[in-house]
Order: sequence, then C-alpha cells, then structure tokens
Amino acid sequence: MPERPDRRPSSLPAKRSGWLRPSGPSSPPPPAASGPAGSSTPVPPDHRSVIDSAVYRDGRRVASPATLADTFRQLREQHGGMAWIGLHRPTESELHSLAAEFNLHPLAVEDALEAHQRPKLERYGDTLFVVLRAARYLDAPEEVDFGELHVFVGPDFLITVRHGAAPDLSAVRRRMEETPDLLSLGPEAALYAILDAVVDGYAPVVAGVQNDMDEIETEVFRGDPEVSRRIYELSREMVEFQRATRPLVGMLHALMAGFAKYGTDEELQRYLRDVADHVTHTSERVDGFRQALTEILTVNATLVSQQQNAEMRALAEAGFEQNEEIKKISSWAAILFAPTLVGTIYGMNFETMPELHWAAGYPFAILLMAVVCVSLYVIFKKRDWL
Repeated sequence: MPERPDRRPSSLPAKRSGWLRPSGPSSPPPPAASGPAGSSTPVPPDHRSVIDSAVYRDGRRVASPATLADTFRQLREQHGGMAWIGLHRPTESELHSLAAEFNLHPLAVEDALEAHQRPKLERYGDTLFVVLRAARYLDAPEEVDFGELHVFVGPDFLITVRHGAAPDLSAVRRRMEETPDLLSLGPEAALYAILDAVVDGYAPVVAGVQNDMDEIETEVFRGDPEVSRRIYELSREMVEFQRATRPLVGMLHALMAGFAKYGTDEELQRYLRDVADHVTHTSERVDGFRQALTEILTVNATLVSQQQNAEMRALAEAGFEQNEEIKKISSWAAILFAPTLVGTIYGMNFETMPELHWAAGYPFAILLMAVVCVSLYVIFKKRDWL
C-alpha cells in the first residue's frame, strides 16, 4: 500500500502535542489497513455509525463533514487543523478506513472492534490509545449500567469509539466548543474533557450506590428475606465499578509523570490533576463500598443465623411442651385402661369362671381396679408424667 501523504506542509511549526509527543526517536508507523484489493485509497464506509464529525482550527469548528471521506479531505485542506470524529458501535470497514487514514495500530483497532477491554493507556508511535469504562446509575431498576469508550489521540485528530449509552460525548463537544481557548490546545485538551466527563459521571453512581447501601442496611435489620440477593447483586456491580475506576488512577498518574518530558501545557496540567483527584476519591469510595458490603453481608448472615436459632429454639420448646402433653394423655389413658381391662375380663361371663359364683368377687374386682389405677398414678407422678 502506498505511504500515506503528510497532511502538514513542512513549513508548519510543530503542534503542541503534549502527552502525545514520543519520547525517543520516531518509530515507523504501523501498517495501515487497506481498502478493497487493488485499491490504494480507503473506501469511505457507510456513515450511519458516525455520531458527529468536525474539523477544528484554533479551537473553532470550521467544517462539519457528512462522511468520513469528507472529513479526511477537509482535514488535509485545513493546515494546522484537528479532526474530532465520534463513532458509536462502528463497523469493521469504518475502523479500517480510519486506520488507513490515520495510521492506527492494528492491535488498537482490534481492541476497539471487540470491546470488552479493561481501562488502559497505550502509546503506538505518535498515537495514544485510551480505553475507559463509563458508568451511569439507572434509578428505576436501581442498578449501575456500564459503557465502554475507546479514544485514539494523534497529533491532529481525536477519534472516539463508544460501546454503550454512557458517556454523553455530545455534551463534552459542546462544552469544548464553548471554550475555544482550551480546545485550541489540541487533541489532548479534548482527551482531558472526555476523561473529565467520564469521571464526573461516576458521581451520580456513587450517590445512587450510597442510597442503595442505606436501604440495604434498613432491610437487613428489618429481616427482609430478599436482602441477601440485593447485597450480592450490588457487590457484583461494585466489582465492575472497581475495575472501571482503579486503573484510571494509574493511567492519570502516568500522564502526569510525563508533563515535563512531553511539555504539556500548564493549563492542562491543572485540569488533569483535578481529574486525578476526583478519580482517587471515587476509587476510595468504591473500595469503601466493597468493604461495607462485605461487613453488611456478615451482619446479615449473623442475624439470619440468630433468627434461625431462635426459630429452632421455639420449635424445640414447642416440641417439649407437646411431648409433656402427650405423656400426660398417655398416663391418663393407661390409668383408665386398667379398670377397663379388668371389667372386660369379668364381662365375658364364662360359666367356668370361679369368680362369677364367689360372693367376694365383685368387691375384689373393684379393689383390684382401684389398686391398679392408684399404682399407675403413683408411678407416673414420680416420673413427672402427671
């Protein structure tokens, strides 16, 4: 494939690329993705995935191309300009077209296509590749929804590839267009704004999770049987939230470590330090949530165990009382059975029974029944059955 033409004239002064300026000798650009076989020019794909595409110069929008091909052309015409292209779930052909135009590294393009990446920051020559995990709190289902954002930052371009609903980059673009002095600092200023938007989006999530934690604590001590499931689901969300925020701390500190080396503008340095402070605070809050959820789960397990023990104790006491009643009933049944047995024998009226013609037979039978009943009563009483 022919070498990509340089869009800047040789007489143009170097742009303040800040974090984007490579530290060592220039490395050759990675091979760009090609268009159809036999074609040296990328074929502009269908632009339905393009949310917004604009060319800026001195911090002001000078063109709003309708297609990626128009964006490429107008960027070449605007010496010293910057292209900001926003995509949402782009196709493979769209990303390959961008890779061919801006010399994007194939590995970064592959990551942007597959998504499901962890937050990271990588340099490929003079291009910076950033992966961010945005988050938003959904009030109705009371859950956290995570999105993924891939950002390619070069000397004169910024490309965002969004997977998911968050964040709202149109608001970020409007904010930057309202401050052309900041946007004139180049693509790194737009990257700052995106980082700031992603981090600011964590604040409502933290507030929503805090509210869920308060509700869960109330449900735990109220004995709600569904609270264990809610604790588990929120714990899983906090694991995802932690995976989104914790790598950002290291990423921002890596950017700040290169301030002096890459000559980053002082205004951007202040902004990035502020973003880093917010990320650190959010990360600490998330760590605190995970610890609190673990403690709440332990407390809930203890309360459930105590409740089960109380129920088992109540069942045991009820069984003991029932056993006592059964013993009383059985004792009286045995006492009443004894005279019935004697009376039944004498009620058979056999001719050969000697007691039938014995004058003392009736008193003897009554006495026998009384002796048996009294004996049984005394025995049962000594055993506390009565």
